[in-house]
Amino acid sequence: MKIFKGFNIPKNYYNSIILIGNFDGVHLGHQKLFKRARQYRKKFKCKIGVITFTPMPKMFFNKKLKHFKLMNLSQKIKQFEKQKVDFLINQKFSKSFSKIRPELFIKNYLYKKIKTKVLFVSSNFRFGNKRQGDTKLLKYYEKQCNYKLIIPSPLKKNHKIISSTKIRILLSKGNLKKANDFLSRKWEIEGNVQKGRRVGGKIGFATCNIDIDDYIIAKPGVYSVKVKMDKMKKKINGIANLGFRPTFNQNKILLEVNLFNFNKNIYNKKLGVEFIKFIRSEKKFKSIKQLTNQIKKDIRVAKKSLN
Repeated sequence: MKIFKGFNIPKNYYNSIILIGNFDGVHLGHQKLFKRARQYRKKFKCKIGVITFTPMPKMFFNKKLKHFKLMNLSQKIKQFEKQKVDFLINQKFSKSFSKIRPELFIKNYLYKKIKTKVLFVSSNFRFGNKRQGDTKLLKYYEKQCNYKLIIPSPLKKNHKIISSTKIRILLSKGNLKKANDFLSRKWEIEGNVQKGRRVGGKIGFATCNIDIDDYIIAKPGVYSVKVKMDKMKKKINGIANLGFRPTFNQNKILLEVNLFNFNKNIYNKKLGVEFIKFIRSEKKFKSIKQLTNQIKKDIRVAKKSLN
């Protein structure tokens, strides 16, 4: 998959099927969209391109919105590749870009710059200055700008729409199984191992601390996990604590992972932590002994769930 940092793309990428959106999570609803796009590719013999924005517009306009994303850009790219996307336009979202009038975005960007052939957007898609552009405006310019507009109906499961928002809510409530079902894979945090206070090692459970950056915070607590590391074919089983470590009066959210049967130095290494099962909520213990006894129980539960 070819990646472009803006709309200046080579001519052989013109006249493509274009999908616009954040695609946070690349969940079952998004996958349905890509499947339909592949059917159009077969029909029109052209490429599939995605237009997405960094940072996400919602996070750009609300600076206080820190922990929000289901995935980072590298994860998104991997999922686009799985969906057989040919190219990605990853546009930097800035104040000047946000002020483009919606009709000019259609004429100058979608039409003149990339010559869109088929355009996929969601029914609630808004764009341009003050989010004034919508699907009605895209429909109005359809013939003039020579594209076919597709607004697919959202995917529903048990009469409920599958969306990134819904998955964020499920994760915040600890409903990991349903969130993973909607994603069609295990939810994963990708981040670098940082040096911590080494509290885990002192009580007999060495952990690696992972920077969670601006990922959504799932329900604080203990999870069974599988960990991926560069150049390692096999995933490592483990247990993770996502939270504030109330027993140690910590005020910053941390993801700490204890890897089973593993003792190599992995500081600064990039890990992918797949969340398999929610074991229990975070709790403040009266003593270190109480905590260590609970961790032993948690590890037994985690190993059972991982087998």
